[in-house]
Amino acid sequence: MSIDDAVTAVPVRQRGGGGPAPSVAAAWTDYLAAARQLDGVRRGAATAAAAQSHAVETARTELTGVRARLASQHARLRDLGVPAISLVPTPPEVTEAARSMGGGPAAVLTGLRAAQGWVAGADAALAARGPRRPAGWPPRLRNLLVYGPLALVVPVVQLLVFLAAGPGPASVAALLVGLPMPAVAFAAGWVGVGRLFPPGADGRWDRTPRLGLLTCLVPAVVTAAGLMLALLTG
Repeated sequence: MSIDDAVTAVPVRQRGGGGPAPSVAAAWTDYLAAARQLDGVRRGAATAAAAQSHAVETARTELTGVRARLASQHARLRDLGVPAISLVPTPPEVTEAARSMGGGPAAVLTGLRAAQGWVAGADAALAARGPRRPAGWPPRLRNLLVYGPLALVVPVVQLLVFLAAGPGPASVAALLVGLPMPAVAFAAGWVGVGRLFPPGADGRWDRTPRLGLLTCLVPAVVTAAGLMLALLTG
């Protein structure tokens, strides 16, 4: 039974018995007033708790998005030559940010939405600088610039030797020498990625080893199979 039902039902039962005494009626009125106030407080607290929970979930979602965009911008700014120390907030900035977040989830959500606006502005400013250099490309694409040319050196040399000498001892020697070269090309590419490109945000290089192995192995296998077929049929 709700508070409003109690307000209606109890006085009716009391009137059936001849009516309550004035002191009882006054006490009942005070009780109802207190019960109504308590019910209002309870409903308000439930509403506030639901709103706070929604704000927390929204803040978590937006925080994930802001972090991802900041990580991308951090890598690009480092690629453009910005010192790492300039990309770290100073202690006064951290203190001011913590103070502004003291208002609870709603304040945090407001701060995150402001950060989204700043991130969008930074993206626009970076986009105005034109395309990124290879160091800022995705790891797979930029690493192909290293593994690819190394993987083609030996097959091209083998083909040139075969075209110049034709089927014979020189072509067989070139074929045999080229068999271990994919491993050499991969090792050279592994070192080259670390020398040519900066590490990621975690301080490690993403050398994409599987992509490197395939890039170095496929041209060698195709060339070796073609030369072998030409030698056998020649």
